[in-house]
Amino acid sequence: MCRVRRTDSPRLLAATRPRLLTALLAVVVLTLTTAASCGGDEPSITLASAARAAVAEEIDAPATVTARAAATLTAPADGTLARLRVEPGQRVKRGQVLAVINSPSARERLRQARAALDAAKRAGGGGGGGDLAGSLRGTDRAAGEAHAAARAAAAKISDPELRKALTKQVEAAQRQYAAAARAADRAVREVQRGVRNLNSAVGALATAQRLQAQQAYDLAKATVDALTLRAPIPGVVQPGGVSAGGSSAGALAGLLDSGALPAGIGPEALGAAPAGPPPGVDTAVPVGGRVTAGTPVLTVVDTGELGLLAEVDETDVLLVRVGLTGTVELDAVTGATYDATVRSIDVLPSTSARGGVSYRVRLALGAGRFGEAEPAPAPRPGMNAVLRLRVREAADAVTVPASAVFSADGRDTVWLVRDGRADRAVVTIGVQGQDLVQIVDGVQAGDRIVIRGTDQVREGQEVG
Repeated sequence: MCRVRRTDSPRLLAATRPRLLTALLAVVVLTLTTAASCGGDEPSITLASAARAAVAEEIDAPATVTARAAATLTAPADGTLARLRVEPGQRVKRGQVLAVINSPSARERLRQARAALDAAKRAGGGGGGGDLAGSLRGTDRAAGEAHAAARAAAAKISDPELRKALTKQVEAAQRQYAAAARAADRAVREVQRGVRNLNSAVGALATAQRLQAQQAYDLAKATVDALTLRAPIPGVVQPGGVSAGGSSAGALAGLLDSGALPAGIGPEALGAAPAGPPPGVDTAVPVGGRVTAGTPVLTVVDTGELGLLAEVDETDVLLVRVGLTGTVELDAVTGATYDATVRSIDVLPSTSARGGVSYRVRLALGAGRFGEAEPAPAPRPGMNAVLRLRVREAADAVTVPASAVFSADGRDTVWLVRDGRADRAVVTIGVQGQDLVQIVDGVQAGDRIVIRGTDQVREGQEVG
């Protein structure tokens, strides 16, 4: 014989919408719930009343702890590691000398440039009445070689500020020499046409030659000066570069907001940097070890301000905005919760680790804690995390259990019970919590609805 079982506060069921991973902010007391039951079986159809309650919607996203910035220092020229001024794990200041590279080839170029400059100053002329045009072509060729060598050397310097300064020096030298060469060329042509005396042409050519020699010396000296590796940012030193295939590459690939990164240091540069020391090796380059231009020697990591790089699915990213707060759980710190605040959201997408399209969201990472009081340890860059971000909430909303909502003809629907019979009602959903969802339209507070067994109900069926 069938009987009706009455319950005062049945436990709400988990959400049936697979995309939503959210948290319940309030428990709705469901009264006068009835269910049809036979014998000792659990009821197959359960009713409850829509009620007003607070509800919050959260999204989950995989994330990685990031450093504020990082810079890998590489050898600017072929040579050997002459001196190492720091130890792994040491904290350094910006501008502090970390290592010195000895490059015989760079110093030999400087010696040759010095000799050429001295010779140009002693000559004081452009070759007398010889082949002025040929002398100018030779000077042009020497200038081009000096500029090209300096530009190549600049490209191998890892310090972004030093690289930028040397590149600007090369560009300024090119412009300055081009102006002097044009003046000498005009003078030579005018001599050839007989409209200018030889002395003026010789003087213009001598000026171009001395300028070329001075520039070659200055650029060669700048390359030698770059052999002293200085910290471009404050931070902690570690040997070698960022591993291209390890977790540290992923950790540093999204170094936080653009204002926190030194100019010229980008994720792609770090991700492409050669690996650090192999397993079982203490240092990447020992003192006295050979290096080639571009060999990573040391990496400085600024951990003064940790952040978080999250991959938010395209179905959720439009709900995210700057200033939203969330919580973070780290794989490495079981039971601890960290605070996080959204700083920026990428405009262009990236391929998600789960295979879909996602957008990178950058967050400031706050302090962690166990429970309410005990502080949690500071994480390290590269640690895996899960971000739970609160995207929407409603304080006093008409809500129903998430299990009450189903799809019919592509529309969100509930079974509304009127006069003891089921009536299909199309609803508009607002904030979608894990256990509760907000109903914007279609149901009023106090309306009776089916919250369990919705697939067993038919239009007009007697329930309750």
